[in-house]
Amino acid sequence: MTADHAARRDNLPQDLLDIRNATLYRGENCVFENLSLRIRRGEHVVVLGPNGAGKTTLVKALNRELYPRADSRSRFRILGRDRWNVWALRSHLGIVSAELQQNYRAEASARDVVLSGFLSSIGVHGTLADAIDSKQRVRAEKTLTALLGPDTGDRAFATLSTGEQRRVLLARALVHEPHTLILDEPASGLDLKSRFDLMRRLRQLAADGTSLVIVTHHLHEILPETERIILLRDGEIAADGPPPTVLNDRTLSEVYDTPIRVVESDGWYFALPVQT
Repeated sequence: MTADHAARRDNLPQDLLDIRNATLYRGENCVFENLSLRIRRGEHVVVLGPNGAGKTTLVKALNRELYPRADSRSRFRILGRDRWNVWALRSHLGIVSAELQQNYRAEASARDVVLSGFLSSIGVHGTLADAIDSKQRVRAEKTLTALLGPDTGDRAFATLSTGEQRRVLLARALVHEPHTLILDEPASGLDLKSRFDLMRRLRQLAADGTSLVIVTHHLHEILPETERIILLRDGEIAADGPPPTVLNDRTLSEVYDTPIRVVESDGWYFALPVQT
């Protein structure tokens, strides 16, 4: 981490996210009503819940892809501010998602995918390429090499395996040296080898001081470094606390509406079906 980035982190507010009585819609559908939630900067958090619980809506709001309903009694602050320029926000938050992975053109190079992180764009087509300076290109190449090895930049995104594509997106998120990574279903579609590799890399980032907010419906994506589980159900917070408190048979069986037995091993959690 550069001295400039370290100083920038030190000057930030302590709250990553401060929500009070917020109502969030996706299209015509009200997903959250009067939601209140606070996440401290530096926390390793997992937002957990079944499909339809509101996880993706929360990510899109945090990523400024959608906004809460205007209401004088509510607030939705990211790093102490109600409003952000999206490009300025990206220097603090890195985003990795399976949805983002699907948006890139097949012929886009791995290098261009990473460079697009500086512009918060999908690719660097046409005049966008002129906005990338030499320092950013060096940074992108260094980050890409660290995650995928040398001579990867020219490879077409579509020729990469799903695991390699996910690492390219991780490099895209890291080019700004963000203090927080938001990972939406990070291991979706990965085989065991690729998933283990991704989890190892995320654990190293956590050890190096990057805060992780992982959004998932799978217990096996919860890292041992996780300090807090926010469990969602039908647009409400069903439970909120340390993993041993939230990840138990009764609570998860109720939220997922199916009998579940939770198994823990060396800080990793797994959900098993209950034999009836």
